[in-house]
Amino acid sequence: MGYQKHFLTFLFSLVLTRLISGSEALESLVIASNCTSTCGGIRIPYPFGIEDGCYYKDKDDGNLYPLMKITCNHTFSPPQPILGNNVQILNISLEEGEISLNNNVSYNCRQSYNSSTYLYSYSSLYVRNFTISNSKNKFVATGCDTYAWFKGQRYGKDYSTGCMTTCNELDDVVNSTQCNGVGCCEASIPDGITNLQIEANSYHNHIGVEFNPCSVAYPVANDAFYFSTLNLTQSLSHYLSELPSAPIIYNWGIGTKNCSEAEKEGSRLCKSNTDCINLTHEQQGLDGYRCNCKEGYSGNPYLPQGCQDINECKRENDCERPEYCTNTDGSYYCQCPKGYHGNGTQTDRCISSSKTWLTPVIITAGIGGSIIILLVVGFLLHWRNGERRIKKLRESFFRQNGGLILHQKLSRMDALKIFTAQDLEIATGKYNEMNIIGRGGYGIVYKGIIPNNQLVAIKRSLKVDPGQVEQFINEVMILSQINNRNVVRLLGCCLETEVPLLVYEYINNGTLYDHLHDEAKVPLFTWNIRLGIASEVAEVLAYLHTTITTPIIHRDMKSMNILLDECYTAKVADFGASRLVPVDQGQLATMVLGTWGYLDPEYMQTSELTEKSDAYSFGVVLVELLTRKKALSYQRPEVERCLAMHFLLKMKEDRLFDIIDKNIANSQGDIEQIKKVANLAKWCLFLKGEDRPTMKEVAMELEGIKRTKKHPWHDVKSSYNQENDCESLLRGIPKDDDGNSGGYSGQDSDLYKCPSFISSLGGGR
Repeated sequence: MGYQKHFLTFLFSLVLTRLISGSEALESLVIASNCTSTCGGIRIPYPFGIEDGCYYKDKDDGNLYPLMKITCNHTFSPPQPILGNNVQILNISLEEGEISLNNNVSYNCRQSYNSSTYLYSYSSLYVRNFTISNSKNKFVATGCDTYAWFKGQRYGKDYSTGCMTTCNELDDVVNSTQCNGVGCCEASIPDGITNLQIEANSYHNHIGVEFNPCSVAYPVANDAFYFSTLNLTQSLSHYLSELPSAPIIYNWGIGTKNCSEAEKEGSRLCKSNTDCINLTHEQQGLDGYRCNCKEGYSGNPYLPQGCQDINECKRENDCERPEYCTNTDGSYYCQCPKGYHGNGTQTDRCISSSKTWLTPVIITAGIGGSIIILLVVGFLLHWRNGERRIKKLRESFFRQNGGLILHQKLSRMDALKIFTAQDLEIATGKYNEMNIIGRGGYGIVYKGIIPNNQLVAIKRSLKVDPGQVEQFINEVMILSQINNRNVVRLLGCCLETEVPLLVYEYINNGTLYDHLHDEAKVPLFTWNIRLGIASEVAEVLAYLHTTITTPIIHRDMKSMNILLDECYTAKVADFGASRLVPVDQGQLATMVLGTWGYLDPEYMQTSELTEKSDAYSFGVVLVELLTRKKALSYQRPEVERCLAMHFLLKMKEDRLFDIIDKNIANSQGDIEQIKKVANLAKWCLFLKGEDRPTMKEVAMELEGIKRTKKHPWHDVKSSYNQENDCESLLRGIPKDDDGNSGGYSGQDSDLYKCPSFISSLGGGR
């Protein structure tokens, strides 16, 4: 008896010691069920937590930033979960033992093209005992005069690697999800790296590569990286105004002891129905362990009763019928009902025991039925595999079309919607040719109806070209900054298709080009209407050049990119060729973009487009409004092929009204206004950009010309705008099958260059 008594006392003491040593973890687990579980839509599962007592704290944790403690920063909208010293959390995975963090990029930028000074910033990420995943991340650097360093600690020792890249011209760069060494380089990351420091540098301070003022470096998750020429053209102001960041995937574990060591000291967190997985340097790059639910269970393996049995009978299983399935703890089995034999599975079906004989007819029917079943099953498997392939393909297109670059910015824009590929297929009748309403330089425009019965115009690129991705991203980001009633409104985009898609508001009265060159529409297209359109377009360009924070050069201003609504209100469209211009950069080197006949002749010498280039193109539009002639036409005699040349010759000969449209030239009351607009067009067409007016000056001049005489049209237009009814303005214009007056038109002008004529006219003066 004495021996038994001493043994029980020893056993009780041992159990009590274990309970006391694990009390802190146990207390956390009990409290964790009442803790905040999300922050800003990001799930925060135990052993991570926000409030005190809601996260696991290892005895070796520091007091300042406990390893698993999360801070929910409510100064952002939505709130952001923060780990340690201001590192944003993007996702936490219990099953994989991974955490996705947001890290700022490092950059080294020349302050300006005329300056030898430069500014730089390097990023660092200190997360104790978390190591960057070497299988799911890579280190990249971008630039044309660039080398970069990736530094950190590896198993207590300093470690560094890096890469370098150069290029001479922007045309040498290839857009891709992989770096090819031209304008972009990458380096592999070994396991076990902690405490990152990233530095970007330049060999020659970017002298000789004016299009690329910055070197940039950052580690990034493999599936979140896409490289395009847009990466090379960002200036210092871009990084100062909104420092970009990239997602990085880290591995995490519990403590520094393995499963058996943690169990011996009574601190192991893995609860019932779980497996404990040791983490080694070779596997994850860190010590400790993590917990996973056993097969047949799901939930949080770190919480009591966190791993619950999965009822396979309520999910997809191998039983012939749902009623043949019996769920068990962690598994299930199939069983035929009484009177039948077989296992009750899809491969061993239940057969009635009473029917032990089979006639040849029944045998034949059984064989035929089996064949049919096999065909059906094969079809279903093929269909399901097809669905998976389509899903993977759409995910690939999402990355290819710049979705990963856009997603973070678009998510903050409540006015923009991300449409699915299925949404737009339904809206356009699977892109039926009957719904095509325009063709332009960058794609085809379809008319469609989205679920709220709103008419929209859907722009689809012509071909799969990496250059189109940059064009697509550029147009979205530019339009997202514009808030002007005379600019076609962008409603959203689709990122899941092979070619990018943009969804705009539908403008139902065609383009300015349509109205100028359709004889049926000309009688209603009076001088006052033309003058009003010119004034509205000039105001838009002045707004783009001077009003918004970062000026925008349109670069493809022409009559085909000016849409008209039912009240003849101008709507400027097609920003695919536009570029944002930093405030310290007055000109923009570019590849050939725009339309011949409208293109700034100074560009041929400098290869640079400026705000004065838009003024030149607008001058050509003014001449179109005055003459109702096409900007470039090989149907006219050689001396008249280029409209700008022909107009300036007539102005020089003082024979303006030989070229003015007879429909407005016969109105004596408008003669003075017509002359003033002609002189303004001449001013816009000067050879040297510095001699041309700014678009703000043009807008003021046109407003002054409008005020020289009160126009009845403006009163009519204003009253109809208030009543939202412009039917009388459209009377006499032919309707299409849908009752609309005209539609989108994007037929490009002949792609031929105007002759070099302006120098012979003294700059068009």
